[in-house]
Amino acid sequence: METKQFKAESKRLLDLMINSIYTHREIFLRELISNASDAIDKIYYKALTDDSITFEKENYYIKILSDKENRTIRISDTGIGMTREELDDNLGVIAKSGSLNFKKENESKEGHDIIGQFGVGFYSAFLVADKVTVISKAFGSNEAYKWESKGVEGYTIEPCDKDSFGTEIILKIKENTEDENFDEYIDEYKLKSIIKKYSDFIRYPIKMDITESRLKKDSENEFEEYVEEQVINSMVPLWRKNKNELKEEDYENFYSEKHYGFDKPIKHIHISVDGAVSYNSILFIPEKTPYDFYTKEYEKGLELYSNGVLIMNKCSDLLPDYFGFVKGIVDSEDLSLNISREILQHDRQLKLIAKNIKTKIKNELENILKNEREKYEKFYESFGRQLKYGVYSDFGANKDVLQDLLMFYSSKEKKMVTLAEYVSRMAEDQKYIYYASGESNERIEKMPQTELLLDKGYEILYFTDEVDEFAIRMLMSYKEKEFKSVSSGDLGIEPEENEKDSTLEDDNKELFGYMKDVLKDKVKDVRASKRLKNHAVCLSNEGELTIEMEKILNSMPNNENIKADKVLEINVNNEVFKALKEAYEKDKEKLSLYTDLLYNQALLIEGLSINDPVEFTNNICKIML
Repeated sequence: METKQFKAESKRLLDLMINSIYTHREIFLRELISNASDAIDKIYYKALTDDSITFEKENYYIKILSDKENRTIRISDTGIGMTREELDDNLGVIAKSGSLNFKKENESKEGHDIIGQFGVGFYSAFLVADKVTVISKAFGSNEAYKWESKGVEGYTIEPCDKDSFGTEIILKIKENTEDENFDEYIDEYKLKSIIKKYSDFIRYPIKMDITESRLKKDSENEFEEYVEEQVINSMVPLWRKNKNELKEEDYENFYSEKHYGFDKPIKHIHISVDGAVSYNSILFIPEKTPYDFYTKEYEKGLELYSNGVLIMNKCSDLLPDYFGFVKGIVDSEDLSLNISREILQHDRQLKLIAKNIKTKIKNELENILKNEREKYEKFYESFGRQLKYGVYSDFGANKDVLQDLLMFYSSKEKKMVTLAEYVSRMAEDQKYIYYASGESNERIEKMPQTELLLDKGYEILYFTDEVDEFAIRMLMSYKEKEFKSVSSGDLGIEPEENEKDSTLEDDNKELFGYMKDVLKDKVKDVRASKRLKNHAVCLSNEGELTIEMEKILNSMPNNENIKADKVLEINVNNEVFKALKEAYEKDKEKLSLYTDLLYNQALLIEGLSINDPVEFTNNICKIML
């Protein structure tokens, strides 16, 4: 027996492997099981071209054995095995992949999808093991060999006995340290959970001896333990099954098993793509928001598999933020992974998959909106805000994707409507899509600013989410119709002949000027209102910043004293206006009192706080005396 040294670069790579490349120690089992699966695949591919080899799948499996007493784990397979030379070449030179070479030699054969790429996965065993032993007998050979290493010191290869072809890897698990509990890797239930997490869809059975308990014979309360060999993995993933064979309950069960949520999904999308990039996917549109969905703690992303092996729990690059509520998996052979398989390289294939998934989700949502309106409204109640954030983010870059999915409450229909539905009902003389912002539909319905529009029969959209106005500012228009707030200084409505014209403003210029002087910089102007019918007063705004936006921005951390340009509008057809004119002519002090009261009244209508509540109540008392 000769001790061989790893090459200098292999020593450095092995040290890097143990200390840096992998972020989770439990990855070792995924890598070793993937290698075992590759070894069985190789016999399958040989059987395709060699009639003397019969491949009966039930004879091929992977077995995991845990020995707590001796602190060992054994991973054995009934695969192709390795000769002495292959042990030396494949395990003596780190980053030389026997599976990759095999794949290149056989890439003309249909259906090849061997997992191995880099030849480094085997060495992840040293994350948890002090010593690694490999016993292997190559298919068709009469000789078996043992490869053994304790890490960077080197390795030995010597003949040994083995009855059947295949490979057995024995890991001598490290002792616990202050920072690491290695005992968990010899616990059968921990091993079982790791297999289910990463290797559930390996195509061959992964067997383990599991300790179970049962009632003793002829006993009512005494239990005994027994060991039973169990197949741990599911083998055939749902996404690789024929859609025609699956029922809705199969998808719902998968959703539940994957712990995607306690609800039932509103819709599933089953995708199988062969083309520039090939992949399978199952996506779910949930019914309800997770409790942490709108928090920093929530992680969006899809589970990512390569050939049925879990690579990432949450691949955020596969979903745009505005579709972050979607759950599901993607499985592809074509992805370029980094050396540890834990992180994707940002390549063309990934972008193609992400683009295709975005289109599939959008089309499915549009389909639900069109054909299952009640179901869509239920979805929108949970995730509509996220779509609106999507319009607002990235400076409106996503508006073309999302605008037809948006819904708002309608003053006319008394229910949620789309922008397309609103525009289809617009009057011929209507220039704008009108909206009103407020805390609730009930509050908006009472807004004085809506009177003129409603009187003319115009439909108003109600904005009750804080993001609504900001999103609409990014959208700017829909089907060439601009959006206009009911509080805007100019509503774009031509006055009718019997309505008060601009001379009314000129006739009362001095009165309004005096009131503006009383309010000083609190308002930009005081003027006669063209929108009020019954209410005495309201506030409108000029400029891009609306009053509702002012409220929202000032409620945010580190924002204060942000002011919209407010205009105090007076209804000249209201009895209050007569009182103002009389006070202007006879009692300027009373006019100042009236002005302050009307301004504060307008603030309260808008849901804004008044500067001095005590002064306001005292002024009311003065009026009553």
